[in-house]
Amino acid sequence: MILKDELTQMTKKVFEKYGIEEEIANIITDVLIHANLRGVDSHGVLRVEHYIKRIKEGGINPKPVLQETDTSPSTSILDGDNGFGHYISKEAMNIAIKKAKQTGTGAVAVQNSSHCGALSYFVQQAAKNNLIGIAMTHTDKVVVPFGGAEPFFGTNPIAFGFPANKEEAIILDFATSTVALGKILNAKEKGEKIPHGWGVDNNGEATIDPNEVVALSPFGGPKGYGLAMVVEIFSSMLTGAAFGPHISKMYGDYDKNRELGHFFMAIDPSKFVSIEVFTTRLDAMIQELRNTTPSTHVERVFIPGEIENITAKKRETEGIPLPKSVYTYIKNESENY
Repeated sequence: MILKDELTQMTKKVFEKYGIEEEIANIITDVLIHANLRGVDSHGVLRVEHYIKRIKEGGINPKPVLQETDTSPSTSILDGDNGFGHYISKEAMNIAIKKAKQTGTGAVAVQNSSHCGALSYFVQQAAKNNLIGIAMTHTDKVVVPFGGAEPFFGTNPIAFGFPANKEEAIILDFATSTVALGKILNAKEKGEKIPHGWGVDNNGEATIDPNEVVALSPFGGPKGYGLAMVVEIFSSMLTGAAFGPHISKMYGDYDKNRELGHFFMAIDPSKFVSIEVFTTRLDAMIQELRNTTPSTHVERVFIPGEIENITAKKRETEGIPLPKSVYTYIKNESENY
């Protein structure tokens, strides 16, 4: 276990060591720690070594100059100059938030970005401003289309955030694959088996060995496949980014910019009903859901994102568990600064 503040300081030092400006290093670290606190370790500091490798080999621009093109009172395009997706995406959601407060909705298509981390961070960003947040992104092919025998789309996650009143915001963030690829990588790092159905081997058969996984399957069969295509359309067709099989690999081609696209949207509920009515009614829904009679052998009904919130509170006080190799890498890099 390592305390949040200690891990935060160590991680920031690593990024600054490799030429990342303090402001950007703070944002990248904040997004990664956010994921670790919520128990989504696959999108946390596990990724630091990978990002540093990309910086070293030229695949990420450590000093990007972002360029916004204002296309209407409610829409913008943000060129990320191939910098860190975490930094670019936070700025994109900031733009969407500003526009939503002015016009009711704000939508930003991001081009020339890189991996942006957990989308939950950005929709939470909107929810903290009493706005509804929506976020989508894509990645290189790793998921077979329904009925297909070879991968076409990436894990293509989508996230939503809804502000509540006394309750915590509803945060829903999920990949359109059965699981995010990062969870396979996390299990591989820890030397653990994976649940049956998470991934398939060279023959398209399900495997519990993360070392044998060559592709993932869409969740819910044709439904996950269809939603993956929707996310791809928002992330690539609106941004001019490559799609599906044409996207450069995350783990490979480290010297090449990934040129990923993202899509962010913020909606102001107060343009439909008063924010007090919206948030108090959402509170009521949350409370009624919690009081729903649970099925046999289930403790109680949880709200989307609630388990992650519980995990975050626990890790805030007790610390964040890390694989020894990840801790050692970050500690050594931060000390040899």
